[in-house]
Amino acid sequence: MKVLIVGSGGREHAIAASVAKSTKVKEIYCAPGNAGIGQIAECVPIGAMEFDKLVAFAKEKAIDLTIVGMDDPLVGGLVDELEEAGIRTFGPRKNAAILEGSKAFSKDLMKKYNIPTAAYENFDDAKEAVKYLEEKATYPIVLKADGLALGKGVLICNTKEEALEGVKSIMQDKKFGSAGNRMVIEEFMTGREVSVLSFVDGKTIRIMTSAQDHKRAKDGDQGLNTGGMGTFSPSPFYTEEVDAFCKKYIYQATVDAMAAEGRPFKGVIFFGLMLTEDGPRVLEYNARFGDPEAQVVLPRMKNDIIEVMEACVDGTLDQIDLQFEDNAAVCVVLASDGYPVAYEKGYPIQGLERFEKEDDYYCFHAGTKRTEEGIVTNGGRVLGVTAKGKTLKEARTNAYAATEWVAFENKYLRHDIGKAIDEA
Repeated sequence: MKVLIVGSGGREHAIAASVAKSTKVKEIYCAPGNAGIGQIAECVPIGAMEFDKLVAFAKEKAIDLTIVGMDDPLVGGLVDELEEAGIRTFGPRKNAAILEGSKAFSKDLMKKYNIPTAAYENFDDAKEAVKYLEEKATYPIVLKADGLALGKGVLICNTKEEALEGVKSIMQDKKFGSAGNRMVIEEFMTGREVSVLSFVDGKTIRIMTSAQDHKRAKDGDQGLNTGGMGTFSPSPFYTEEVDAFCKKYIYQATVDAMAAEGRPFKGVIFFGLMLTEDGPRVLEYNARFGDPEAQVVLPRMKNDIIEVMEACVDGTLDQIDLQFEDNAAVCVVLASDGYPVAYEKGYPIQGLERFEKEDDYYCFHAGTKRTEEGIVTNGGRVLGVTAKGKTLKEARTNAYAATEWVAFENKYLRHDIGKAIDEA
């Protein structure tokens, strides 16, 4: 098969690495890709939102399967355009990707179908939001921009003053652009956060192994929200009891709800869960693999990823026995100092070749570029260093040891990824 992957980050590198292991695949292309993906696929200089060019390229190369990794093209309807051109594609159509594309939609869906989530209200008008915060809200409270905001459109406000400033930031100053045209105000929940990825074929759902992300930029969960500074899998807090509850009230219920709405979902549903005192609640849905969750989940998957993805496309996922290794993985993100605000790019990276010699160690490229001088930094999150181990503690030790193999100017990382596993 010829496979095209759409995207350019660590998630797409993890997908490409899994695709490269498939016995069904002979050629891999990635648009636009990065320097790491370029070692296992042919990178094509087409942006993820250049739909016409992507369709033309897929037709020209007679691509057998396209995998859309990123949220923007999914929400924008790339899958619809590829399918209409006769190209088999893994990922939800536009009318299903709204599950991630609109937080207001997903909250209303959960309310309608009794899927456990936080109490909330949706607002189109900043004045109405302010009135609600002044008259009815209890604090702390959560404000969410309705649309896609690179994982950064969520504000936790401890006081009324912070919340009013948040409304101004999201809805009036448009800090997150058009994502802030609507806003969700949500009750603040406390508990452990867990991410659970799943494959879906429109009616059947197969749950992948659990993971846990670290969103804040600095140690001790301080600093600004980022796209993710590291992750580990499985989560020790995702117990059999939690799994049973989610299977009964959340996972299949979500798939059935989307089908009932005439929006059958095919692809990956990412469940962001909060484990509250009253049981698991859905924090958010994503319509694709998480980043960096994919970097710890996919290396542990035993199945041929192409077989699973084709079953999702064909509606035969009920025939797949999804299996994961009985081990653990930890990913530590190496970022450019100053991320997620301002940072320098273009620094040469040393030490990448070490990973080629080691089993169970991976270096997934997120923001890199190949130049005449070699591979250089080209983003805020530069690399995701992932290692496996028999236990989470062993995997964490291995991952942090491997972060020392790589060097570049202004390298920055958190030193407490997976710290929660000491409390488990």
